[in-house]
Amino acid sequence: MKLYVGNLSFETTENDLQDLFEQHGQVSEVALMMDRMTGRSRGFAFVTMGSAAEGQAAISTLHEKPFAGRPLTVNEARAREERPRNTGGYSNSRR
Repeated sequence: MKLYVGNLSFETTENDLQDLFEQHGQVSEVALMMDRMTGRSRGFAFVTMGSAAEGQAAISTLHEKPFAGRPLTVNEARAREERPRNTGGYSNSRR
């Protein structure tokens, strides 16, 4: 089960999340989202748990609980929505 973890401190590391979520079951992947320009955390991550039961246990225990001074947002990750591509504002429709 893939979980969305939000409202993270910018100092949180993937190892921090691994340690936190392993208390609720097997963690198969942690992906902390980083800003390409600054190299800093974007304040959210995705954690993949070994089973749906472990994922639900993590959600029920960790959602809105303080971690590194901030209340976490933990819920089941949703599929990414398709967004229209931004063409940079240039339109070649005038002839």
